[in-house]
Amino acid sequence: MNPTLIFGVLLLGFFLSGIRIVYEYKRALKFRFGKYVKTLKPGFRWIIPLIETIQKVDIRVITINIVSQEVMTEDNVPCSIDGVVFFRIDNPEKAVLEVEEYHFAITQLSQAALRDVCGKVELDTILSRREEMGKNIKAIVEHETGDWGIDIIDVKIKDIQLPENMRRMMANQAEAERSRRARIILAQAEEQAAGALLAAGKMIDQSPSAIKLRLYQTLSNIAAEKNSTILFPFPEEALPRNTKSGKK
Repeated sequence: MNPTLIFGVLLLGFFLSGIRIVYEYKRALKFRFGKYVKTLKPGFRWIIPLIETIQKVDIRVITINIVSQEVMTEDNVPCSIDGVVFFRIDNPEKAVLEVEEYHFAITQLSQAALRDVCGKVELDTILSRREEMGKNIKAIVEHETGDWGIDIIDVKIKDIQLPENMRRMMANQAEAERSRRARIILAQAEEQAAGALLAAGKMIDQSPSAIKLRLYQTLSNIAAEKNSTILFPFPEEALPRNTKSGKK
């Protein structure tokens, strides 16, 4: 074979083996003989084969689940709590050079922070103030990861699992609370209705015309079915002159 052709093929293979493509949502750290050189931005990049290597870092928002943690609250209630951490790599160089396996490190920090924060408060606080608990966990993790070039965006508590007997007690408590509120609302409605009846009675007592109007309204309601005979057991002068008795 032609030596020139062989050399050309080898040279082409050498060039092609050094081609790297860096996507827009990633950054690539270039190392030469194991020493950090620079960070490659997105696009078509070429490195010296066998001499240089790259390590890519995703700079998008990354989600890590906090696996369920067994926590004993301040009021001695055992529960299992899990959550989720949202973070982004702000400084790829620090994230790679300052900490080994930053995913694993953040996971461990988040688990420890969750146990620490939730173990210092009562169960009612955890249930009613999840947002605040998440912010407290975020502050702890953020403080520890500040030198790693990592931005902790948010921490959320997802689920709280309670023992079966505790769930039954809370369900009974909620049912009792709903029953109490229903009785209060019913009592208030009866009080308002009684007040309205009292005001109407006073108004009728002060006006004879109102008594007649109320009587006529009652008679009209009774005669709606047109199958009743209505008798007036009181003097005729108590009625208007043009009404003596009626059949409806």
